[in-house]
Amino acid sequence: MDAQINIPDFISLTLGFAVYLLGARLNERAPVLRRFNIPEPVSGGLLAAVVVMIIYSVGGWAITFEMATRDYLLVLFFAGIGLNARLADLVAGGRPLVLLSILTFLAILAQNVIGAAGALLFGYPLQVSVLFGSAALIGGHGTAIAWAPDVAAQTGLTGAAELGVAVATLGLVLAALVGGPVARFLINRHGLTPARPDEEPTVGLAHDSEDAPAIDHLSLMRVMLHLNIAIIIGYFSSFALDAAGLKLPLFVPCLIAGIVLANLRTVLMPNAAPVARTPALALISEFSLGAFLAMSLMSLQLWTLSSLGLAIAVIMLAQTVFTVAFVLFVLFPLLGRGYRAAVLAAGFGGFALGATPTAIANMTAVTKRYGPSPIAFVVLPLVSAFFVDIANAIVIQAIVNF
Repeated sequence: MDAQINIPDFISLTLGFAVYLLGARLNERAPVLRRFNIPEPVSGGLLAAVVVMIIYSVGGWAITFEMATRDYLLVLFFAGIGLNARLADLVAGGRPLVLLSILTFLAILAQNVIGAAGALLFGYPLQVSVLFGSAALIGGHGTAIAWAPDVAAQTGLTGAAELGVAVATLGLVLAALVGGPVARFLINRHGLTPARPDEEPTVGLAHDSEDAPAIDHLSLMRVMLHLNIAIIIGYFSSFALDAAGLKLPLFVPCLIAGIVLANLRTVLMPNAAPVARTPALALISEFSLGAFLAMSLMSLQLWTLSSLGLAIAVIMLAQTVFTVAFVLFVLFPLLGRGYRAAVLAAGFGGFALGATPTAIANMTAVTKRYGPSPIAFVVLPLVSAFFVDIANAIVIQAIVNF
C-alpha cells in the first residue's frame, strides 16, 4: 500500500521558492531553455515533479502539497495585471479581444472533435471525448474534475476523474513547453519588434537590462498596498456575485478591481506616486506568478499518466499538433502578424493546452527577452476569465448529454 506524505502549506511555499531558483539556475546553465523562452518556474517545477515521481515509483511514497498560499499568489498576480491596465489599452484591445474570443470558441470545438475521434478509436463512449478535449485542456484540472461525475453517470466509466486529471496534467506540461518556442519562431521569422519598446514590462524585468530599475522599500510597499486593496475589493465583489448566482474564480473580480482602482487613481490622484507600469509592480507580479507556477508544477502527480498508455499519448499528440498549427496558421495571421500577435500566440499555446497562469508565464518569458506588449497581458486574461468558462460549459453540456 502506498504511503501518503502531506507537505504543510508553509513548507510547500518554501519549496516553491527553492524550485523557482532551481529553474533560474537551470536556465542560466542551459542556454537552450532561455533561447526557447521556457519560463524559469517551468524548468524547475517539471524537474521537481520528476523527482517526486521517482520517489513514488521507488519508495511508494505519494507526496501531496497543501497550497493555500499558492492561491493568494494567484489573486495577487491578477490584481497586478488589473493595476497595469490603462483605459487606452482596454479600448485598443477591443478588436483582438473579440477575435481571440472567437478563436478560443473554435479551439474548444476542435479539441472536442479530436477528443471524440480519439475516444471512438480507442473504444471509449463519445461522452468521454470531453475529458480528452476541452474539459481537461482549455478547462484545466478544475473543469475536468467538475464534469467527471456527469461523464461517469452517462457512460458508467470508472476512473473518469482520474482520466480527466491525467489529461489536464499532461496538457499543463505541454502548455509550458510549446508557447515560448512558437513565439520565438514567429518573432525571428518575421523580424518582429514591440510597437512601444520603451515601456516597462508588464510582468518581470527585462533580461540584459543595462540600467538597473529604481526599486526601493517605499515603491514596493506602495504597490503591495494597492494590490491588497484591489484583492479586498475583489473578495467583497466575489461574495456579491455569488449571491447573485454568478460564480467566477476569485481572480476575476480581483482583476477587475485592479483595473477600476488603477484608472480611478489616475483621475482622482493624477500627481500621486505611480503604481502602474512601475518596476516594483512588474517585479512583484513576476514573483507571485513564478512562485505560483513553480508550486503548481512541482505538485503534479506525473505517475497518474502511466496507467493511460497509448490512448492518452496518441490523443495528446494530436491535440498538441493541432494547437501549434492553429496558432501558426490561424491565430497569428488573424491577429495581424505583428509582435503582439506573436506574444498572444505564446499565451494561447499555454492557455489552450494548460491554464491561464501558464499562458501568462509563456508571455512573460517572451516579453522579458524581446520587449513589452501591454495589451496582450490585458486581452488574454479577460478572454480566459469571462468567455471561456461559459462557452466551454455550453459545448461540454451538449456533448455529455448527447
